[in-house]
Amino acid sequence: MDLREIELTTFSKKLLNRDEMVVLDIREPDAVEDWHIEGPSVELINEPYKQLKEDGIDDLLEKLPKEKPVVVVCAKAKSSRVIGEKIHNVGEHDVYVLEGGMEGWSEHLEPVKIGDLPSGGTIYQFLRLGKGCLSYLIESDGSAAIVDANRMTGHYESFLEEKGLKLRSVIDTHLHADHISGGRKLREAMGAEYWLPPKDAEEVTFEYAPLEDGAEIKVGTTRIVIAATYSPGHTIGSTSLILDDTYLLSGDILFVDSIGRPDLAGKAEDWVGDLRETLYRRYKELSGDLQVLPAHYAKPEEIDEEGRVMARLDELYEKNSGLQVEEEEEFRKMVTENLPPQPNDHDKIRKTNMGQHDPDEDEQAEMEVGPNNCAVS
Repeated sequence: MDLREIELTTFSKKLLNRDEMVVLDIREPDAVEDWHIEGPSVELINEPYKQLKEDGIDDLLEKLPKEKPVVVVCAKAKSSRVIGEKIHNVGEHDVYVLEGGMEGWSEHLEPVKIGDLPSGGTIYQFLRLGKGCLSYLIESDGSAAIVDANRMTGHYESFLEEKGLKLRSVIDTHLHADHISGGRKLREAMGAEYWLPPKDAEEVTFEYAPLEDGAEIKVGTTRIVIAATYSPGHTIGSTSLILDDTYLLSGDILFVDSIGRPDLAGKAEDWVGDLRETLYRRYKELSGDLQVLPAHYAKPEEIDEEGRVMARLDELYEKNSGLQVEEEEEFRKMVTENLPPQPNDHDKIRKTNMGQHDPDEDEQAEMEVGPNNCAVS
């Protein structure tokens, strides 16, 4: 039997199902430390390709448990095939090569059903497991809206076709700095209306529908309404969405385990007050029963047993450390002094999302390499 490749969809489902596995990452240690595959059921082993090529795989075989499948990964699934073949030929391990390597993993989206809506219809969460990005598709009566779309729009288009849905609206909760939005691309491909907060869109080069406080976007002919709620802090235009009085799509303002960072446009000191106002006043005025659906997650522990990233708002006010800081000055210090490195090429990404920069597909992929860093540490 030849060395097998594990498809990204299959691998994603195994990860979400918490199937035990070994991920053998053969990239250089600094690349692995910066960004790697994580999961509660994953045992990560890093053995650089160059070293394995020089020393052979005998020592490596001693480290690999025989009772778990081994998935070999590298940047683009080239070197991993070489090492995977060597392990496979020994015949002692159940070994696979990850389709597309880390580059393919970065671009895969896995749809997970969040739930049915009280007024009819359904909401799905698309997990970009390789970067921690979350986007949403809301469908009702044959129509759909997508929130915080990634640039890999083929995933959404295939899903829409499979479900027989017509895309009516694409919504960005803010101008993204960590990934390239698929909003305009979906509008051009499918004729959907593209919504963007005007305070984030002062320098964009294209037309858009203004996502302003109080705006209502209907999905289908049912009573489902997406209500816009101005919630600045991550950006000056950040706008949350309340869906059918049931879900709060919080963008990058509030996460399950952290809060949004205010510095990706270089204005941490200016926007930290807005962030506090949103989290400690605006959101507190909302119903605690709302299920918070963020645009990112940072740790695999934030994914529940059904593969979803979500939590009730009142539970977050009890457990999320970013919501427990009573003193304003202490909050300001916490936010401005606990910022991780900014996302790779964040300035180019912002300009691309404004329509000021037009990178080709290869450059877009390169710009997005690495983990998301949208949260305060």
